[in-house]
Amino acid sequence: MLAITKMISGQLIYPVLSQLLAKYPATGGALFQVYNDLTLAQRWTDVEVLDLPACKRAAIKGQRPTPDTDRGPSICVVVPCSLSESISTSWLRAAFTSLDPLPSEIYVAITSEDTSTVYYKISQGIVKPPV
Repeated sequence: MLAITKMISGQLIYPVLSQLLAKYPATGGALFQVYNDLTLAQRWTDVEVLDLPACKRAAIKGQRPTPDTDRGPSICVVVPCSLSESISTSWLRAAFTSLDPLPSEIYVAITSEDTSTVYYKISQGIVKPPV
């Protein structure tokens, strides 16, 4: 079970997030919201929080459960951001190159003030969509 430590502005804070929330306060709300969604609602396992200094934020890496029992869980990386933020191709490139090993895809989680979260799959280069 997840350990919860203190409250900030009425919100419970996880120890794994506290250092990066203090380091990147402008993106802390999106990080907190996406972390809660992935760990509590989507039931991701082996969740790690990664520092992406080039993007001035944190990313979340973990195993996403899959309904396909033959494949097992897949490892994914999610970069949270707020709907009010502007992102660019250079920002996305920095997110990819900050990760080691270099993933073939990442997910950008865009959060809004009403606690909605939308996940966009971003691939490197030009990738043919699945048919």
